[in-house]
Amino acid sequence: MATLETPPPYTTTNGRGGYNSDEDDVSPVEQVRLTVSNTDDPTLPVWTFRMWFLGLITCALLSSLNQFFSYRTQPVVITVQVATLPMGHFLAAVLPTAKFRIPGFGPRLFSFNPGPFNMKEHVLISIFANTGCAFGFGPAYAVGIVTIIKAFNHRNISFLAGWILIITTQVLGYGWAGLLRKYVVEPAHMWWPNTLVQVSFFRALHEKDESRMSRARFFLIALFCSFSWYLVPGYLFTTLSSISWVCWAFSKSVTAQQIGSGMRGLGLGALTLDWTIVSYLSSPLIWPFFSIVNVFLGYTLITYIVIPIAYWGLDVYGAKKFPIFSSHLFTDQGQRYNMSAIVNKKFEIDMVQYEKQGRINLSMFFALSYGFGFAAIASTLTHVALFYGREIYERFRASYKGKEDIHTRLMRNYKDIPSWWFSPAAWSDNCSLSETEWLVVITEYIMGIIYPGRPIANICFKTYGHMSTAQAVSFLSDFKLGHYMKIPPRSMFLVQLIGTIIAGTVNILVAWWQLTSIENICQDDLLPHDSPWKCPRAMGPVFVWLFHKAFPTRSWIPLINLPVLFGAIADMPPATPVIYNSWILVGTIFNFFIFRYKKKWWQRYNYILSAALDAGVAFMAVLLYFSVGIENKQLNWWGTHDEHCDLATCPTAKGIVVDGCPVKQ
Repeated sequence: MATLETPPPYTTTNGRGGYNSDEDDVSPVEQVRLTVSNTDDPTLPVWTFRMWFLGLITCALLSSLNQFFSYRTQPVVITVQVATLPMGHFLAAVLPTAKFRIPGFGPRLFSFNPGPFNMKEHVLISIFANTGCAFGFGPAYAVGIVTIIKAFNHRNISFLAGWILIITTQVLGYGWAGLLRKYVVEPAHMWWPNTLVQVSFFRALHEKDESRMSRARFFLIALFCSFSWYLVPGYLFTTLSSISWVCWAFSKSVTAQQIGSGMRGLGLGALTLDWTIVSYLSSPLIWPFFSIVNVFLGYTLITYIVIPIAYWGLDVYGAKKFPIFSSHLFTDQGQRYNMSAIVNKKFEIDMVQYEKQGRINLSMFFALSYGFGFAAIASTLTHVALFYGREIYERFRASYKGKEDIHTRLMRNYKDIPSWWFSPAAWSDNCSLSETEWLVVITEYIMGIIYPGRPIANICFKTYGHMSTAQAVSFLSDFKLGHYMKIPPRSMFLVQLIGTIIAGTVNILVAWWQLTSIENICQDDLLPHDSPWKCPRAMGPVFVWLFHKAFPTRSWIPLINLPVLFGAIADMPPATPVIYNSWILVGTIFNFFIFRYKKKWWQRYNYILSAALDAGVAFMAVLLYFSVGIENKQLNWWGTHDEHCDLATCPTAKGIVVDGCPVKQ
């Protein structure tokens, strides 16, 4: 089967009116150059029966499993790239190869088995499956609204209303994706770290490797180790999920446990041996080191300087009456706020009941995460304008001049997607493109002003505002994967759209069943201690830019990314300090030390290791649930009793009485 190699029949200029093969046949981004192939075989079949059969099954299966596990305290996102490979080879071996015609398609011939199972089919199956986990986020985001209404507010919502809500929020991002695809997918410098993991993974599974330790063999070994190890923190010794040694050393000190708790405090010195915790923010193996440094600086500044000063030093807003880290809401006396009591049947605030309970209070960490969210919004705008304004303008101009890299030229062999395909989704409604968490804050704030006193309306508005961009980023990320893997764009689009509708439908079906059949789901104060169903809970850049202009030879200055720095704690809560500690540590080891001193190993195995760790944990999580989780067979010893930081949730103000906490006099 012929392979199309560079240079292709499409030529581009090098700025001097000629084609420069030395410069244009490789990517200008080192990580892409080390990972992505610059050849393509456009004759490989992709629109096959095998792709549709396995894609539809895995989409439905994953959307149901990921929705089911999303209500666990430590949710697990399951992928199927590994499982579908032998299935694809099996179908290629047993399906008939005879060709036939279908009425209405003219003389065109079809076959259930057009040849060996190939990498492009596998990629499309994975995209189908990816929609089953909401493009890496687990279940559909809007399922949370249904959960809030049914589990927290104890109100009713019709199934049809829930389904329409989920489907519309899931497809809304296609409009933005259609507008931005030309500017964030085709340009060579717009590289996506997450997609490189998948590229490396698919190449390891499909390309022949004669070396002593092939990437496929390395993947299987790492997968087995990850699978075996997760039995320990996932069931036998769950305390390893958050090793908070400060709490062990000071078992009777509230302040020490607030400082040392990795799950409910500041997490000083706390680490984890659980990959689901390490990779909660996404795998740390895939992020560039400068991004990890920015997250580290922002996290350290906020967690270990700003929070302690605001809580212990200044007692801002009476913060000592409440835990230092919590996603719960509290009364002025430090008790849990009863939200269902102040929301009427129309999902509006009952002001009479609100006045009885008093104002709503947040923990210091939760409150400041909102404050720094606004700082991230302002800094994003100025950072992009100052550091990337000229680059964005030049890329916009280049898009009209036909300036293309090797991968874009290879994609010219396939029909592009007409712009109108994206219009229905839009109608139903990079430097920092992937930073969409700030939209959660701004949409909540805007709707709170426009339509005050209506929490469900606020959440719905936030969901539509946030998901329109978050889903667009996910769609564009998959388009970038298709760009690197040379998948026909039209095939990619249809697989995404169909998979999104199927996954959203299955999500609401499974969530509806869980919310109506699991007693007290998400009510952690009513559930047993070891129950798994508690649910997971502008001017700055100007100074950096001026500093860079004053010292232009300091190459590290432009790497200071204040949107990332201010947004470092955007996921806290529900993300916890032990997650950040471990994420930063692992990311630094692999993307600084190993990348710098063992680059050949990093090039060959880094992304493969990331995929293997994810897959191994996912397989063991499913096995544990169906073997011991269904009947709730739990071990009961010191190593399975949380992190032993029970006092971390206690207030430190004088006279505040909370069950299980000492009263400070």
